[in-house]
Amino acid sequence: MKAAAIERTGPPEAIRIMDLPDPTPGPGQVLVRVRAAAVNPIDTYIRSGGVAMPLPFPFVVGCDLAGEVVALGDGVDRFQPGARVWGSNQGLLGRQGTFSQLAVVDERWLYPMPAEVSDHDAAAAALVGITAFLGLVEHGQLAAGETLFLHGGSGGVGQMVVQIAKRLGGRVITTAGTPQKREQVRALGADVVLDYHDPSLLAQVREAAPRGIDLHWDTRREPDLDQAVAMLAEGGRMIVMAGREARPPLPLGPFYVKQCRLLGFAMFKASSQTQAAAASLLNRWMADGMRAGIDRVLPLEETAAAHRLQEESTVGLSGRLAGKIVITTD
Repeated sequence: MKAAAIERTGPPEAIRIMDLPDPTPGPGQVLVRVRAAAVNPIDTYIRSGGVAMPLPFPFVVGCDLAGEVVALGDGVDRFQPGARVWGSNQGLLGRQGTFSQLAVVDERWLYPMPAEVSDHDAAAAALVGITAFLGLVEHGQLAAGETLFLHGGSGGVGQMVVQIAKRLGGRVITTAGTPQKREQVRALGADVVLDYHDPSLLAQVREAAPRGIDLHWDTRREPDLDQAVAMLAEGGRMIVMAGREARPPLPLGPFYVKQCRLLGFAMFKASSQTQAAAASLLNRWMADGMRAGIDRVLPLEETAAAHRLQEESTVGLSGRLAGKIVITTD
């Protein structure tokens, strides 16, 4: 099979298209014909060595996939050959990734794909959809009628957070950096969309939510916790999910006087049962029309270029991406 893989950690150019032996599913595993995969920031951190994880070389990159079942290992009873499936949490903790024509996946990390959803859309929504669910439901516990402030609504995670928060009955105030991106996020259902470059952002948020923000979610690598605490309502919650090297100051005085809570989580540390529960709701919502934004679709041969583009957007803050990069393996 053809695969985008590395033989050592390094820059995007370390990724090469290789001919690797077709994998064979073991007990509890499923062999999937991958039709689409998606690029995530975590993929670039693992490939570069920025996040240390066990890597079986040659290591196939990528977390997300969508495709159809080819063969089953012993003990698998949830799927049959030919079934359309999607999943995430691959390419992590020693598991091989998904940027390949075939992938072996533990049954517990795979989910049936709704007939209404394309391979591209399922792959694009996988990691970011589960991440958005975990933040809003599992950790942030957003309730109907509460106000969410989301810093960065046009990215992969951000677009899913906006849509899921609205389905949960929340009011969404979010930001984006260009008029086009602000219009894109507004079309997803956001109630108020602001320019994060505007120096009066805090004043605008206070005007839009005089009682304060119930749940603050910052998708940026360097969150401004002082500004976030100033936005929060009494008993407000704050989610952080990025910036492994970030050390922003936390204004403890205002934070504890407001009785606020700070919540952090990593998607890939959630149990398979928790992620399956997220996938079940995501399937219902995707069948009803929810989609992750796709910035562009590239062939497998351009995986290195896709990693470079993702890295420039996430680390270099280029702003060039407004959604996910999807890779096709045909």
